[in-house]
Amino acid sequence: MKMNMGSWDRTIRLVLAVAVAILLLTKVIHGTLAVILGGLAAIFFVTAACGVCLLYFPFRISTRKKTSDKS
Repeated sequence: MKMNMGSWDRTIRLVLAVAVAILLLTKVIHGTLAVILGGLAAIFFVTAACGVCLLYFPFRISTRKKTSDKS
């Protein structure tokens, strides 16, 4: 699959995933909110690690910088 996430997009997702993980591990959030945010954090982590967001494809969104071909 073609990567469609830029470095800033990936960094923000990783920071949010780590922040939620810390809140979960310190038991600041719990119950239904913990399950929802934990799932969202897992999705953020996986998409940031892969560099691909499936929701970007139908809308043809890409946060990657355009590369110029200087051949």
